[in-house]
Amino acid sequence: MDKKRLRAFRDKLLERREALFRQVMEAEMRSRERDMEETQDPADMAANAYAKELMVSMSDNDRRLLRLIDEALQRIEEGEYGLCVNCGEPVQDKRLEALPWARYCLRCQDLYERGLLNQEEE
Repeated sequence: MDKKRLRAFRDKLLERREALFRQVMEAEMRSRERDMEETQDPADMAANAYAKELMVSMSDNDRRLLRLIDEALQRIEEGEYGLCVNCGEPVQDKRLEALPWARYCLRCQDLYERGLLNQEEE
């Protein structure tokens, strides 16, 4: 991959990483604020508990995506970006455009999703 395209993917990854990091931090702050609220109504308490659970779940997904982005940035530094981490074949350009943090080519992603890929689990 040429340096210009690699730089564009790196910038895209860094931009997405910053946005996700902000979302995670904001979700954690909202969760703390809700914990501090004094709520007397049991319905409000239930709604707050549900909202907190939802934010924690979203936050976990965001953290996972942050980790995938960090791994992609590391692959850029190591000169391995754009190569499938399983088979070493190039990851399709359209796939990288859609998911710049993609670790696998389409064939290996299919194997991973079906549980047929022997890869260390996140």
